[in-house]
Amino acid sequence: MSIRKQYLKDKCKVTFRLDKKVIGAATKASVVAEFNEWRVDKTPMKPLKNGDFTVTVTLAKGREYQYRYVVDGQHWVTDDAADKYVHSGIANAQNAVVVV
Repeated sequence: MSIRKQYLKDKCKVTFRLDKKVIGAATKASVVAEFNEWRVDKTPMKPLKNGDFTVTVTLAKGREYQYRYVVDGQHWVTDDAADKYVHSGIANAQNAVVVV
């Protein structure tokens, strides 16, 4: 998994990448986050030929956003490449955080 940031004047393009080695034979993935009201259908990731998934979103600079990945519509995955982590409020689950 990885996060790549491209800073612009007042925004930041953030590219999220989910590795095949983490998700196996998944057929779809999405980013669910504060920036999309935690909706599974709002930020689908594009499958790559090598089996990874990726998506780029534009976010306001100077903020932190909690997020997680949802694989095949049901499996929640926490990004091991996040800038930091916070408790999700559900059992022992952690949300990843991207700082832009």
